[in-house]
Amino acid sequence: MSILEIERHDAVMLIRMNRPERLNALGTELRAGLADAWCEFRDSDSLEVAIFTGTGRAFCAGEDMKESVERGTAGSGSAPGARKENPYDLGTLEKPVIVAINGFAMGGGFMLVERADLRVAVRGAVFESSEAKRWLLGGYDHGLKGGLAHAVATELAYAFRFTAERLHEVGFLNRLVDSDDLLPTAREMAAHLLTLPPASRVNTTVMMRAMRPRPSEELQQLAARLQEHGAKEDLMESRRAFAEKRPARFKGWNKAEDRSHTPKLEQK
Repeated sequence: MSILEIERHDAVMLIRMNRPERLNALGTELRAGLADAWCEFRDSDSLEVAIFTGTGRAFCAGEDMKESVERGTAGSGSAPGARKENPYDLGTLEKPVIVAINGFAMGGGFMLVERADLRVAVRGAVFESSEAKRWLLGGYDHGLKGGLAHAVATELAYAFRFTAERLHEVGFLNRLVDSDDLLPTAREMAAHLLTLPPASRVNTTVMMRAMRPRPSEELQQLAARLQEHGAKEDLMESRRAFAEKRPARFKGWNKAEDRSHTPKLEQK
């Protein structure tokens, strides 16, 4: 059984993660396969629209915690497969991507959803921006990039779970469908895109991505400081606790006084 299934038909490339026993977690092999698939899509002269989905009860559970624990380093980005160029992750594609969310989209899986141009999800799918559970700073930028109200963005940053119904209500998802209609709906959206003049489709894709909100340089600098504020060993403790199915035993800070020296925006 292939860990990644690819179909090519009528200028549409369907990329399906196929690791259902691990909830399509982003292990080394899957990451490498995705990088190759997205490079093929980028370089093809015949493929114009991509549909991105998963098999089983999850779209993608994000980082493969078991692999991280075995490697002894936090984050899928430290895996060998992450070293391959992936134009989808880098945001350098000039062709539209429709994500068809068949189930759980957690952590890195949520980020895969976020990068797509159009999003269709099954009713009952569950979403989580997991950084607050796994790192020293929650997912502060997802709500901004998604154009969400600050209260909703804050809830997302704290790693609260969201249903597909809620994210559709707040405008993060384009379509909400029954499971049998997931791929047919995504294919209908792809067919519409293919009716557009080719230059219009490419130019509109580039323009809409350029208009996505981003944190200011000042906020990114603050985030970088906050990501270093705390006991780094808590990163692996979070992953070990998850893999061992037990409550985490966090340290918090290396020195008690560090808690009183949280980085903040510089006053002007």
